[in-house]
Order: sequence, then structure tokens, then C-alpha cells
Amino acid sequence: MSVPESAGARFRAALAAESPLQVIGAITAYAGLMAKRVGYQALYLSGGGVAANSLGMPDLGISTMEDVLIDARRVVDATGLPLLVDIDTGWGGAFNIARTIRSFERVGVAAVHIEDQVGQKRCGHRPGKEVVPKEEMVDRVKAAVDAKTDADFVVMARTDAAAVEGIDAAIDRACAYVEAGADMIFPEAMKTLDDYRRFKAAVKVPILANLTEFGSTPFFTVDELRSANVDIALYCCGAYRAMNKAALNFYETVRREGTQKNIIDTLQTREELYDFLGYHAYEDKLDALFAHKD
Repeated sequence: MSVPESAGARFRAALAAESPLQVIGAITAYAGLMAKRVGYQALYLSGGGVAANSLGMPDLGISTMEDVLIDARRVVDATGLPLLVDIDTGWGGAFNIARTIRSFERVGVAAVHIEDQVGQKRCGHRPGKEVVPKEEMVDRVKAAVDAKTDADFVVMARTDAAAVEGIDAAIDRACAYVEAGADMIFPEAMKTLDDYRRFKAAVKVPILANLTEFGSTPFFTVDELRSANVDIALYCCGAYRAMNKAALNFYETVRREGTQKNIIDTLQTREELYDFLGYHAYEDKLDALFAHKD
């Protein structure tokens, strides 16, 4: 009997099969199901997204490991797709980071990224970021890599140093993180395709481009990213921004007009909802299990 591939192995296989691999943000299990139906081969859970959508708080290092773990488990359980998770700075020192890695491995997460900001972190596309010394981040990476029980589990190192120390220093950091064992590199808030080319030439491991909206990075196409040797195209937050905007429109319309009848055509239908859930198959299963016999 063959042993099923681990989530990390499936993430690496998806990366090998698609260039660049489009990794799409899924803030809920249901969002993950929709993304899977559309054809995405890997999903992403944003730390800032968990803070905003699950906790109603800003992305300022407020959420805990358990907050993110809960949502990660739900997405993995519902979709079965490899999931990349934002673990901020790892939630503490070496032993905390090790616990974080083991916890996310245990629930079936495929990959995590850990960053070099200070513990009281900020969104990667906001001003006022601070980074820890390179040596401290190297220790974070070493602790994360050492804690892996699955060799294919991906530890990705994110550097926010370009905005603080410049691109050369950020590349130097990234090389040190790879030497410490990082499987992949996430250079945050890049502004040009040449920035990515320089990172890739230096680190020689897969790199990720974060194509978040309203940030520092232009909306590069997959063809442009491929030309810059980018391996992963991440769309971290756009889906939940679209969901939230649509929800606000519904709230405002009902409050203003006293009815939703004029925007019914903008809503997902009951049958569409049921289709993504496989609702009728669940009903059929109930009928089969509890059918009354004469």
C-alpha cells in the first residue's frame, strides 16, 4: 500500500508543474472550495487576513498562533489543497517557533513563511517597518527548519529589509536565510521585475512575488513574472477584499432601501451555494444511512 504524499510534497509538485505557480488567498474554507473549483493548485492564508476577518483587528502582530491555526485547519480539511500560511515572526523564540512548525505540520499545512520584522510587526506594504538583525532572523530560520518532521514541508523566509535597508542588504539577508536552511524566499514589497531577477540570481531557490492590491508592487502578469524567473505568484488578499466590498454593498442597500430585492442579481444563489458544498450529496448520504425499512 503506497503512502500518500505529504502536503509539502504536493506543494512542491504543484510548483514544478506550473510556472509561476499561482497561489490564491482563501480566507475561509468555503472560499477555498471556490478557488479549488476554478482550478488553483495551492492556497494561501494571510496573517493580516485572519486578523482582519476572523478577529476584526489590524495586522500589527496581535493575532496568535492559535488564531491562525484554527483557520488553517478549516481550509485544509475542506479543500485538501496544499496551503501556504503566513506565520508572521513565528510567535516567539526558538522553542515557540519549533512549536509553531510542528503545529502547522500536524494539521496538514504544506508550507509557511516566517519574516524578519520585529515582533511588533506591521503590514509589509506599510511605512515604519523595522527588521531584526540578520543574525536573529537566521536563528529563526534554523529553529523552523530544525523542527520539521517532514523533509518536504516548506519553510519560506520572508525579508522586509528592502524598504528599510535597501535591495542589496535584503538580498544579502536572503542568501544568509537560504544558507540557514530556508527552502524558498519571499522578498516583500518589490517594485520592479529586475528586483526579482536579482533575488533569484543570488539565492538560487524558488522565490515568491506578492501581488497584493494597494501596495508597493505593480500588478505584474504571470508572463512578466516568468520572464523575471519568479516561481510563485501570490494573490494574498484580493478575494477577501472583494467579498468584504460586496458584503458592505448588501448592508448599505438593505439599510437604505429597506429591502434587498434590487440587488438580488448580485448575490450567489442558493443552488450555487449548495453546488460548491456538495449539499445534495450530503442529503443523499443521510437518506441512505437512515432510510426506514418496512
